[in-house]
Amino acid sequence: MKKIFVCAAIMFGITAMAQDSTKGQSNPLSVSGYVEAYYSYDFNKPVDNNRPSFVYSYNRHNEFNVNLAFVKGNYNTEKVRANIALAAGTYVNANYAAEPGVLKNIYEANVGVKISKKDNLWVDAGIFASHIGFESAIGKDCGTLTRCIVADNTPYFESGAKITYTTKDGKWLLSALALNGWQRIQRVPGNSLMSWGTQVTFTPSGKVTINYSTFLGTDKPDSARLRRFYHNLYGIFQLNDKIGLTLGFDIGREQVSKGSSNKNTVYSPVFILRFTPDNKWAIAVRGEYYSDENGLIISTGTANGFKTYGGSVNFDRNINGNLLWRTELRTLHSKDAVFTNAKGVTDRNSVVTTSLALKF
Repeated sequence: MKKIFVCAAIMFGITAMAQDSTKGQSNPLSVSGYVEAYYSYDFNKPVDNNRPSFVYSYNRHNEFNVNLAFVKGNYNTEKVRANIALAAGTYVNANYAAEPGVLKNIYEANVGVKISKKDNLWVDAGIFASHIGFESAIGKDCGTLTRCIVADNTPYFESGAKITYTTKDGKWLLSALALNGWQRIQRVPGNSLMSWGTQVTFTPSGKVTINYSTFLGTDKPDSARLRRFYHNLYGIFQLNDKIGLTLGFDIGREQVSKGSSNKNTVYSPVFILRFTPDNKWAIAVRGEYYSDENGLIISTGTANGFKTYGGSVNFDRNINGNLLWRTELRTLHSKDAVFTNAKGVTDRNSVVTTSLALKF
């Protein structure tokens, strides 16, 4: 933690020097940050105070904590761009557990170069946000307080290289990616293959966004290689000045065993309906279903695997342009008893969460 604050101080110092040396000029270097504190109460009362293992955000029970806090430096010119962000929080502890050493605290670190004089064509390499899904680790940018099951169990981040083309009118984004794996900074030992991804985003207006992303690869050593092909499709629609709708559907398939033509399947539909009566208040309702019968991503060891539907409602209060206070009630119901409580196991899980998020 001390190293993070030292690096943060260096970032701010560099920015200050850059501002002094570029008076009267446009400064390509900027610093921003994000802090989100939360309290979550799980009615199953887990003994170890950890929420279910498939939950990576807001995953501590009955305690005040920080889900995510980071400081970010951004460098942006006409032909070169770079980002570096160092992070801490319970989200980082849970989601970066497989990464070694100081890699656990790298939220973002990438550099890009524009490779065309006429077109908006960039090559970026490093660690960056995932190209899969409409939710990110930054809660303030999401329609609901907590993340969908499918968001928590697809990559939040990835490392590798990508080439991205955006049309001059900004309506189309096309990207191809070479990746180190399924949410990996350091590749799995014994894995000799890269993974691949694609993304197509269509934004015909400020009220409609449609996205289709894919992942093709393996996240296991060569000796136990299982190929995974994952599809992510979503649409974000602003129906009018007060009502927004997000629809998503994910489906993924992976080989049952090395060399097998048989595949296990996971899929998840989700919707979020968001109502903003004014610029101070917002209400969002979510419905979701997640099916992983054979434990492709969420393993339970039960007869029907992880077949869970859920719903949530959250109330948001925009205190000012930077500070957001949110409260959410969420419940999940599974076909099998996959949740634990003081009496053993149960097929239900309910939780109430509140957070304060500041972006600066």
